[in-house]
Amino acid sequence: MAKKVQKEIGWGLVGYGGAFNMGKAHGASIQKQKGMKVVAACDLDAGRLPAAEQDFPGIKTYTSMDEMLKNPEVSGAVIITPHNTHADLAVKCLKAGKHVVVEKPMCITVDEATAMINAAKKSGACLSVFHNRRQDGDYKTIQKIVHKGLIGDIFHVEIHMGGYGKPGSWWRSNKAISGGNLYDWGAHLVDWVLNLVPSKIESVTGFFHKLKWFEVTNEDHTQAIIKFANGAVAEITVSSLARIGRPRWRVLGTLGAFTIEGDKVLVSTEVDGTPTEMRVSYEPSNWDHYYENIADHLLRGKKLEVLPEEGRRVIAVIEGAEKSSKSGQSVKVPFE
Repeated sequence: MAKKVQKEIGWGLVGYGGAFNMGKAHGASIQKQKGMKVVAACDLDAGRLPAAEQDFPGIKTYTSMDEMLKNPEVSGAVIITPHNTHADLAVKCLKAGKHVVVEKPMCITVDEATAMINAAKKSGACLSVFHNRRQDGDYKTIQKIVHKGLIGDIFHVEIHMGGYGKPGSWWRSNKAISGGNLYDWGAHLVDWVLNLVPSKIESVTGFFHKLKWFEVTNEDHTQAIIKFANGAVAEITVSSLARIGRPRWRVLGTLGAFTIEGDKVLVSTEVDGTPTEMRVSYEPSNWDHYYENIADHLLRGKKLEVLPEEGRRVIAVIEGAEKSSKSGQSVKVPFE
């Protein structure tokens, strides 16, 4: 939580690399929010700063985050850097009294996440993880289907992402930097599942494979099996060895089930005892909602929707799955 409700938030973007133009995407979403604006950008590569200046005229640019943090106009920092740098950069910003939004995954280890949370508590600054894909149209539709009780209580979840092909040779496929195969899209998948199943985690079991793509150091196929305290089980898979794929979602409940079919959610249930199938169109995605909530929280005192403890819970599952794969045993995760 922030120390106090503020009147205006100036944000500095830390990392303005060209991949996916995420710096520009974060900044554009910030600029849409009343009472928030981009005032600075920082990148170790000075060659990226002209792009930031062109995208956000009038901002100040830096090659040193330490120098950027001295700028009194900077009240918050958005960390958009490789995964293994998130924790150190976020802690430094929090110790400087700046609010922090950190790209997913929050970090690499639970210990790093805890250090970030403790730094936020000590400074009184806001810390949140950019789990913007909670606002994906398919996921919003799925949540409504579940909350309306159309499939009853969830007891089995399968969620899959991937295909067959060598990952690109860059930092996201470098395990030392990225954390591994499950830390990229897997962070979204785990966050979705944890927000869909209302139960504490009983244990995590992992199966990690390195079988083919030796040109990169990330695993080829990773799987996390979550057993929840309420008996539900979720299977989360990210693969570059899946020559035959499957739908992103298959979820079974006590009254029905759903999967994905094209751009619709296929729901099988029953109405007044009569078996029924329906195809529900996706709702519109709204990634700007994330920063709408950040603005509402910091400027208008509303509840923060993506709590840092939720980001840590995602990391606990991913880290736990790898520990389980190495040991061959299911593991408990902390803070449950």
